Amino acid sequence: MKIEQFETRVVCPATAYREEVDGPGVLVANFVTLKIRTSDGVEGVGYGGFVAAPMLRALQATIDSLAEMTIGDDPLMIEAIGQRLLMAGGLGAPAGLVTRAVAAIDVALWDIKGKVLGQPVHRLLGGYRDRVPCYASGFLWRNYDAAALAKKGAELVEQGYRAMKFRMGAAPTTVAEIERMRALRDAVGDDVDLMVDINQGWDVNRSIQVGREMERCNLHWLEDPIDHQDYEGMAQIAAALDTPIAAGEYHYGIAPFRHMFTHRSVDIAMIDLLRAGGVTPWMKIAHLAESFNLPVVTHLAPEVLAHCLAAIPNGETVEQMPWSLPLFRNELRIEDGHIVLSDQPGLGLELDDEAAAKFNR
Repeated sequence: MKIEQFETRVVCPATAYREEVDGPGVLVANFVTLKIRTSDGVEGVGYGGFVAAPMLRALQATIDSLAEMTIGDDPLMIEAIGQRLLMAGGLGAPAGLVTRAVAAIDVALWDIKGKVLGQPVHRLLGGYRDRVPCYASGFLWRNYDAAALAKKGAELVEQGYRAMKFRMGAAPTTVAEIERMRALRDAVGDDVDLMVDINQGWDVNRSIQVGREMERCNLHWLEDPIDHQDYEGMAQIAAALDTPIAAGEYHYGIAPFRHMFTHRSVDIAMIDLLRAGGVTPWMKIAHLAESFNLPVVTHLAPEVLAHCLAAIPNGETVEQMPWSLPLFRNELRIEDGHIVLSDQPGLGLELDDEAAAKFNR
């Protein structure tokens, strides 16, 4: 069995969202979908994306160029293919679009492997469980005032969520920030886990100052308070606060996580599928985190990363971010705050060609 052909397509679900409702981050909900087909007729799906629309053609060209290099390869040799593509695309120092492109190919190859072997990907990766906790993300933005946060938070609780993430960092004062947080906590109750994401918007002093006030609201974690490359600064914050610090989504590849872990910069490792480089390096980072006795959480791509988190003993929760879901015919099955994985071979996903045509750019 050999890789015989591939197909890519630009898809922009972001065109159907409203920024004032979904938040400014939704503007990067743009993708290049990938189908890889083997000589035996097995098809695997993946995607690259979460980039601004002007970058999509460059991403598509990168995926096309690297996927072309896999024609004739054994699709089950995932590690060998990935290493060769990373070297070819980055000459030993890959990142950016190269890593995102390799991630799309890696995901599609795991889908093929599961279908060839007749097993879901989460079992091939480790088979630890078949349902994973998830939390609502992408609904509570920093442009929401206290009343809007409280209203939406209560709606999410009614929908069955027992954990949710909101954004902070835009309010002009510490008092205003805390007012927003207290309004949300009062609306959802004490039994709901609340996470807050700063998206690198603060410095060390502000993170500690506001973080100490936030501890009264019993946060589950504080995410990316400062620049992701300031390992020492993040470690200072982690040491000063009782609230766990989560970070990692901005890092490309594996090596930065080793630096982050050895500096004790985080209490929770958050791993992004596309910046890591796909399922293969994602799992390596997760196992590295286990050696440091650290829990792992996912970033974006819940339909793929639910498989990864389900395969590891230190997996805590999946970010239920809806941006990539319009790419697929499948809906995530969520019960009692958990994503329930199916027994279908591979990823159990089918790209929605009709939606792709609708959102084509």
